[in-house]
Amino acid sequence: MSRILTTHAGSLPRPPALIAALKELSRGSASADGLPLVAARVAPLVDDAVAHSVRKQHEVGIDVGNDGEQGRESFFTYVQHRMSGFGAGDGAARGWTDMAEHPDFIELKRSQVSSRPRVNLSRPPQAIGEIAYGSTDAVDADCTRLSAHPFTAAFMTAPSPGIVVCAMADRFYGDRSRYLDAVGAALAVEYRRIIDAGLMLQIDAPDLAMERHGMFGHQPISAFLEFVDQVTDVLNRSLEGIPAEQVRLHVCWGNYEGPHVHDTPLADLLPLLYQANVGGLLVSGANPRHEHEFKEFARQPLPSNWTLATGVIDTTTNYVEHPEVVADRIDRVVQAVGDPSRVLACTDCGFDTSAGFGEVAESVAWAKLETMARGAEMASERWF
Repeated sequence: MSRILTTHAGSLPRPPALIAALKELSRGSASADGLPLVAARVAPLVDDAVAHSVRKQHEVGIDVGNDGEQGRESFFTYVQHRMSGFGAGDGAARGWTDMAEHPDFIELKRSQVSSRPRVNLSRPPQAIGEIAYGSTDAVDADCTRLSAHPFTAAFMTAPSPGIVVCAMADRFYGDRSRYLDAVGAALAVEYRRIIDAGLMLQIDAPDLAMERHGMFGHQPISAFLEFVDQVTDVLNRSLEGIPAEQVRLHVCWGNYEGPHVHDTPLADLLPLLYQANVGGLLVSGANPRHEHEFKEFARQPLPSNWTLATGVIDTTTNYVEHPEVVADRIDRVVQAVGDPSRVLACTDCGFDTSAGFGEVAESVAWAKLETMARGAEMASERWF
């Protein structure tokens, strides 16, 4: 590369009509009778939204882009429509230890989003039968919408086996290892279809960081790190036969504005993350809790030939970062990595990881991406 390329973590703002349709599609998961009719109404909305999202990304200067995850109700629960074995959830709440210590913060956020149209994830689907991937029509349609993309390269996201297992409760297997293996085998089908379509594959794996203050919030750190090791092993089996350079791993501590005081340090995670058979890492670097951790890439260098998509834009605040701030963040990471050609400018996470959950106004999100591109240009002048 002759400059710092720009990319983002996946999800981008969705139009209100599409959010409403995806909300209906998500609710319809428990009733197969009406699902095809709802899906048929969603399809043209997705086509238009993807076309708009791709065009906007190109206009603001994104080099490595995607479909904005426009056709998915969330970055992981959409698998219920592509796999057998999932049914309605029982309403069990997932809590975060950092928020539990600040109930007044929980009430504040609840009041801010109570009237917002969004997909309800308080009752995520759960495993009630044998998990297996069904028709590949939906993922193939996702890939087709990107077939004439204007980007330097294009990527498609898919969840890690671990986040599905953590967020979508097991009511069938009775054993986390068996459930994890089944989900990993099913997701391998989707991973391969994305690669065969000529796209890069991004694995969204917030479980490899976030679940420390989620599922493992009241367990020893050793238990969580064992889980990370287990998920990485299953993921590697799911990626067998796929060239590592065509895959990047997105690790996140949770894309929400909150205390985050129980986030596991990146230093503890890197040795395990480096065991993944991928060619790159996408990690937060712009939010107040993790901006300092760029130093860790000097202490624990990236594996040979890996790239780093570093977060230089915070996706939970409506502040539009100054281009100089973006350039300075890139500079620090390049110094730590030691090679500007291995660094991409990126967002910390997605702007709308679940339809309607985005905390940044649409126009502001595009402005933030545009300023990221300007900052990358400034950094490129310094390094190339």
